[in-house]
Amino acid sequence: MKPEALSEELQRILGDRLRAVILYGSAAAGDYVGKASDYNILVVMDRLGVDELKALGRTSSAWKRAGNPPPLLFTLDGLRRSADVFPIELMDIRESHRVLYGDTILDSVAVHPENLRLILERELKSTLIQLRESFLSTEAKPKRVRQLMIDSLSTVLVLFRASLRLFQQQVPRQKIEAMKQLASHISFDESIFLKIEALKAGEPPGDEADPLRLFQTYLETVESVIDSVDAHVHSHG
Repeated sequence: MKPEALSEELQRILGDRLRAVILYGSAAAGDYVGKASDYNILVVMDRLGVDELKALGRTSSAWKRAGNPPPLLFTLDGLRRSADVFPIELMDIRESHRVLYGDTILDSVAVHPENLRLILERELKSTLIQLRESFLSTEAKPKRVRQLMIDSLSTVLVLFRASLRLFQQQVPRQKIEAMKQLASHISFDESIFLKIEALKAGEPPGDEADPLRLFQTYLETVESVIDSVDAHVHSHG
């Protein structure tokens, strides 16, 4: 099921309760990577109760079986009141999205920089913790380690793009390009992320691409970026 088909199905199910269907994420930003990526959908409704959730259940299940995350559901008022706790996601959605149906509502959702700094610090450190914990579950088996890096890369790059907002107002829509610009503000070797992006795109690994060594470099580089961002946040607090 493509996003346009999902939008049509949501219109049929919800009728005049539906305010907007918005495609966001890699498919809207221009860095969609075939089967390695998915479609992210924001659905905004006039009301969101048990009746609406029940009506959406079967369609949401079919959407998930196609390999996509479940639609992100909000009322417009709820979306506006969530800007302080989801600043990273909402800033990215506002800058890279495509309205599949309904109103252009994102301009009315205000995100304040101080909320971004607070949430970003927490999310970066949580991601580092999760990388370490996830590595334990791989039992250091090369194929699992390789998949861990591929699966985690998008989250890391989203946070890097959010970090770039601390240094400049305009950020690239593509995550890889944002990472490269962040490297002009914070000193780190961007090549590890390019290697993992190549693996994600299905390119054959080179002779030097031992998953355990790559992960060691990956983890160390992520940690160094987090330390630099953390220092910047506290120095400008």
